[in-house]
Amino acid sequence: MAKAALAAIACAVLATPVFAQKRPQPQPQSQSPAIPGNPDDAFVALREAARKNDVARTDAISATLVDYPISSYVEYFRIKPQMFDASGLARIDAPDDQVRAFLQRYKGEAIADRMRNDWLLVLGKKRDWANFDAEYPQFVLKDDTQVECYALLSRALKGQNVAADARAALSDPRYYGEGCVDLIGYLAQSRQIEPSDVAFQARQALEQNYVTLAGRIAAAAPDARGDSNTLATVVKMARSDPSQAAAYLSANAGSLSRDEQGAGWGVVGQYAAKKLAPEAAGYYRRQMDLGGNQWLSDETQEWRVRAALRQGDWKQVRQAVELMRPELRAKDPAWTYWYGRALKADNRGAEAEKQFQSIAGQFNFYGQLASEELGNRIVLPARTQVSDAEVNAMRTRPGFLRAQKFYDLSLRFEGNREWNWELRGMTDRQLLAAADYARRIELLDRAVNTADRTQAEHDFSLRFLMPYRDIMQRATDDVGLDMAWAYGLVRQESRFIMNARSSAGAHGLMQVMPATAKWVARKIGMTDFSPAMMSDPSINIQLGTNYMSMVLTDLDSSWTLASAAYNAGPGRPKNWRSSLPRQVEGAIFAETIPFSETRTYVKNVLSNATYYAALMSGRPQSLKDRLGVVSPSQITTTSLP
Repeated sequence: MAKAALAAIACAVLATPVFAQKRPQPQPQSQSPAIPGNPDDAFVALREAARKNDVARTDAISATLVDYPISSYVEYFRIKPQMFDASGLARIDAPDDQVRAFLQRYKGEAIADRMRNDWLLVLGKKRDWANFDAEYPQFVLKDDTQVECYALLSRALKGQNVAADARAALSDPRYYGEGCVDLIGYLAQSRQIEPSDVAFQARQALEQNYVTLAGRIAAAAPDARGDSNTLATVVKMARSDPSQAAAYLSANAGSLSRDEQGAGWGVVGQYAAKKLAPEAAGYYRRQMDLGGNQWLSDETQEWRVRAALRQGDWKQVRQAVELMRPELRAKDPAWTYWYGRALKADNRGAEAEKQFQSIAGQFNFYGQLASEELGNRIVLPARTQVSDAEVNAMRTRPGFLRAQKFYDLSLRFEGNREWNWELRGMTDRQLLAAADYARRIELLDRAVNTADRTQAEHDFSLRFLMPYRDIMQRATDDVGLDMAWAYGLVRQESRFIMNARSSAGAHGLMQVMPATAKWVARKIGMTDFSPAMMSDPSINIQLGTNYMSMVLTDLDSSWTLASAAYNAGPGRPKNWRSSLPRQVEGAIFAETIPFSETRTYVKNVLSNATYYAALMSGRPQSLKDRLGVVSPSQITTTSLP
């Protein structure tokens, strides 16, 4: 494209009206709640007002917290609502001078990086590239996709070709925001990306049911030819009825290009695989015959492997992994493991062994399985112990002190941010000292998460804590339950946060739902049960372990099925099991669970349990033995909640 044309496009984008509005004049509103007299309560109220971007209330509350111990957050919560409107969109009249002063005052702190993240969104929105380019290199975490999109847009406007970087960044529409839509539009207008790229991005959004976002992406490049209406219909149809979508796609294939047909069969395959339909692998075979792999979303590519696994088609497993986007394949050890298994099934043992060796040192589900494929049992690494002096050195770390204040206020989001920020750049010994410090002050989830970060020196007694051991021993002995499995589940459920509550109302160490707790209490004859009792660790563990035992009995003593049932309810794993084409190993069943949360949950629980068993017994263990095999069965009714 001629330089003059590119310059014209750049000017057009720079001049494009942004959608943020000037701050509106205050409107008459109902009277705000009174400001709490207790400073801690007022601080929590300030945080909530800032979350809603309520400028008037944050100004009023912050004025009462002049001497509050965490002054940086008082100031942040006052300024932040001036940067975003009530719907969360960036304003173009943000108080830049106040932001600059804040960043200078709290330089190097976690909250300064959070403020810089916010300001970059504002600067990108109003196309202030001079300030954006100056601030972006100082953004430490760089964990905001929309900010990354603005950074790429800034580079593109300077004449750089960023198409490859943009394709790598734009992989999950959940995190796009305005910045990524703007980036897609400009790259399409400047011919850095093709119309097919725009169509793919819109289709990715549509696959995840972000219909409005899909429309905005398409509208951002009106001159680019998007997917045909036929393919859009296939995507929408496949969400509810893959077989109907397949029939429609076959009947209308003549109106689609070869690439569009391949994309269509990939989407149909994805949704069929999520419904555990045996036809899914066949749909994917049609997709592979047509090619066009670059137009498949990450989720479609992942489910292509899972569909082949469920059918036991190792050749297709190998091909599906080989066709994966390289960054996606490298991100998860699952694909290295299953690729190794596929090579092994093809009698390519030496190549398979290399795959297993590349991940066998990882302390996770697939690292453990890879180690077993190499003929090893699961053992604990040598323990590194740190001194009291090393632990005590953590007591004065400012980030940890701020974190403790937040935890005292039950503000775990801010507490975790401050704690994790303080961990940056620590050596393994320092991480272990921080983990032991967290254990001593009873921040057990921080102890586990911090110990999990070490690379060469380890202490698995910190990674796999066993608080309330006497209570847990009695409870598991009473019902004949494997204590390693129980601890593996608690570690995944609550990270030993006694007052943990889920959005669904699950409570305590074992995250038992209120209705389930009441049902179990009645079953075991606890006539005086009340929901408030779930705050007592002994009651929480007693009811949780009883429920685990009931679920395990109901599901043929399969730890794999019972772990899935604890997370998703007992009816779902029975349904998933009933559709199996044959007996499968537990690892295949776990990997092909349709719910991403439950899939991750089962793998983590059983991986945890294997390490707990090694800690408790002092003997090598087998994750494969714990996973067992899962056989097809008829769905049976259950009285379990």
